[in-house]
Amino acid sequence: MRILAAMSGGVDSAVAAARAVEAGHDVTGVHLALSRAGGTLRTGSRGCCTIEDAMDARRAADRLGIPFYVWDFSERFRDDVIEDFVSEYRAGRTPNPCLRCNEKIKFAALLERALELGFDAVCTGHYATLVDGEDGLELHRASDAAKDQSYVLGVLTAQQLAHTLFPLGSTPSKALVRAEAAERGLSVAQKPDSHDICFIPDGDTRGWLAEKVGSAEGDIVDRSGAVVGSHDGAHAFTVGQRRGLRLGVPAPDGKPRFVLEVRPVSNTVVVGPKEALAIAEISGHRRSWAGAAPHEDEFVCDVQIRAHADPVPARAFVGEDGIRVVPDRPLDGVAPGQSAVLYAGTRVLGQFTIDATVSAVPAAV
Repeated sequence: MRILAAMSGGVDSAVAAARAVEAGHDVTGVHLALSRAGGTLRTGSRGCCTIEDAMDARRAADRLGIPFYVWDFSERFRDDVIEDFVSEYRAGRTPNPCLRCNEKIKFAALLERALELGFDAVCTGHYATLVDGEDGLELHRASDAAKDQSYVLGVLTAQQLAHTLFPLGSTPSKALVRAEAAERGLSVAQKPDSHDICFIPDGDTRGWLAEKVGSAEGDIVDRSGAVVGSHDGAHAFTVGQRRGLRLGVPAPDGKPRFVLEVRPVSNTVVVGPKEALAIAEISGHRRSWAGAAPHEDEFVCDVQIRAHADPVPARAFVGEDGIRVVPDRPLDGVAPGQSAVLYAGTRVLGQFTIDATVSAVPAAV
């Protein structure tokens, strides 16, 4: 097959491309330039998709003896990922930019161009596996649970999965991938993993958002509506946050309080006891299925609300206006804007963006 290998400049994508070559595919490497800030250089392990990463990807491609190109996707990335991130925070929601990047850039824009150019599939260094099931191709967790990335791939559709390769999915550990990279003579063998949001390489999300969204003083209130503090901008707060609240009125029981809700229209932040973070139900409208849709409108599944969260047994209810999920035990600290990914065992069923939550603790508590 003609394979387009997405090469980020890291060890995972380099080894994935190497395995595709070794499997006998006709492989071409491509690095996605997602920023027009030409002088940007990554420091340490923060960030990705920088000039340094592009050079690392080129060296890996040269070592593998495959053609290599850099494609400018910066405008699409700005519109579909960065602007989406800012607008979600303006709306008081907590988005996942990595998941949105997979949905809009790596497996939409990139795959679309690859197919237009005659490639059969896109190969990436994600840790996930594809399995031929009774109803078609299925997306499953990786063998290495610690590196499993199926959560951020939950947005992929059946059509996208049909044109995707994940060569690392069955690898038992990241250490083996690094050892293989060293054996292949790839200079990225010991390169640190990237962390944080790639377009905020210094990790100061709060400061970055303040520049983009602006600051406006508002109230911090408890669940009864009583003012207990003030803030400089509601966008700087996320559900479950404890530190940096600067509350002027202590809780009656003396216990710490946490952010329970962000209300952008009134520029208000609601705080309360840790127990109130327990969520008994989540729902949303934007949903997609990773392969064949479930046969029933009501089914048992596991729900995962963060990339590294433990899955929780639940029951899902699908309707024309969206999906509702009731976990067997309360979920902790769920924020609107997060993605809920549904599983059946190791298989990814699909995902939806959380629009609303129902607390497991009455407001009077």
